Amino acid sequence: MKKLNWGLIGGGEGSQIGPTHRLGAAIDGLFDLVAGALDVDPEKGKTFASRLGIADDRAYGNWREMLDGERGRSDQIDLVTIATPNATHYEIAKAFLEADIDVLCEKPMTMTVEEGEDIVRLAAERGRICAVNYGYSGYPMVRHMRAMVSCGDLGAVRLVKAEFAHGFHADASDADNPRLRWRYDPKQAGISAVMADCGIHALHMACFVTGQEVSSVSADFVSCVAGRQLEDDAMVSFRMTEGCVGRLWTSAIAAGRMHGLNLQVFGEKGGLRWAQEWPNQLYWTPLNEPTQTLERGASKLSPEADRASRVTIGHAEGMPLAFANIYRDLAEVITAKRQGRTADPLALNYPTSTDGLNSMAAVYASVASAKNGSAWTALETAPSGSE
Repeated sequence: MKKLNWGLIGGGEGSQIGPTHRLGAAIDGLFDLVAGALDVDPEKGKTFASRLGIADDRAYGNWREMLDGERGRSDQIDLVTIATPNATHYEIAKAFLEADIDVLCEKPMTMTVEEGEDIVRLAAERGRICAVNYGYSGYPMVRHMRAMVSCGDLGAVRLVKAEFAHGFHADASDADNPRLRWRYDPKQAGISAVMADCGIHALHMACFVTGQEVSSVSADFVSCVAGRQLEDDAMVSFRMTEGCVGRLWTSAIAAGRMHGLNLQVFGEKGGLRWAQEWPNQLYWTPLNEPTQTLERGASKLSPEADRASRVTIGHAEGMPLAFANIYRDLAEVITAKRQGRTADPLALNYPTSTDGLNSMAAVYASVASAKNGSAWTALETAPSGSE
């Protein structure tokens, strides 16, 4: 397979997420990083791009220069990753989709439901991919959970419990840290902080594994650190489209919690339990039987888990490889389209713009519920069938 040309916006030196994207895109040798607008400071971005091996004429000062520079090139980028602050996602994604360049956007995909609807519509009209980086869905055992639910091992799913709670924003004296401050600024983060930052990862995972979407929510938001305009802790009950009920806790002030992305799924025939900090193990408890530990890389797992597993059993497999599974999915779909063939069905698990829209609808409904005494609030209807 010929390598695809890849461009990165944001994710520059010192970025929290940039290195994981670069590792994930490089692992399988399917993408070349050939273009970048890596930093809000143009010169810093260009200098870092040069160190990464990007040619000077494709080390851009900002995303608009990158769009103008790449558009019409015979070797233009095949995929652009958007790893910038939340408020910029919609404008950048829309511009690149309109230029017929496929997009992988960091979450949240947009700041509003209306923007999300526009991206879904545009991707469908242009026949382009707009994927959203819910990268944790790339873990092998998460994909195995999805396969187990899909094939009926759990029977009807009754209850989902999702958590994404950490304590890295618990120190009130850290309020002026620029890496924290923007997350609680409505002008940059939108209407929600921890729910839109972390909670939607856990909520997407609940939807991804169960195959259901959230239909209504009852939410309680609090700002535990004085002076924050947006919530740093949230508890959300939710109901799903096929009768499953859910409970979500997401927090940034849970001192002692490191990452805290956990998912439990309970069905008629048994329950599953997985934690991102221990991603190699999935705990499966059939009804009225002892708990079994399913190991990543072991025999007799699903094809979905086998395809996503990269290293031999017993060795750690982490976040960059989960991201790599998203990038490999996208490479397969982009290449298959160009070759006029059907993509491998196992490559179709990547999160789409519809997932991004559904997440934003859940955020808006949760904010409305929290402002209305946790009243049950229905999500706005989301379109489907997009990339």
